[in-house]
Amino acid sequence: MKVLLTKQVNDYLIDLIQILHNEGYFNFEDPAVEYVFDLYDKIETSLPRKHKKEAPKYFDKYGDELY
Repeated sequence: MKVLLTKQVNDYLIDLIQILHNEGYFNFEDPAVEYVFDLYDKIETSLPRKHKKEAPKYFDKYGDELY
């Protein structure tokens, strides 16, 4: 499976670098960039391998075999 990111998600992740730096989560911009690039990597590599979990029974009203 391949994960595709929309333009809005890409834009948000790029903006996240400045948000994290400006809000004081990172004192310097380089660690914020590293953090966001690590998020990209996790989205592309580990997200597609996550195991599906069946949705709780109370979601059955929305359809069958939901995950």
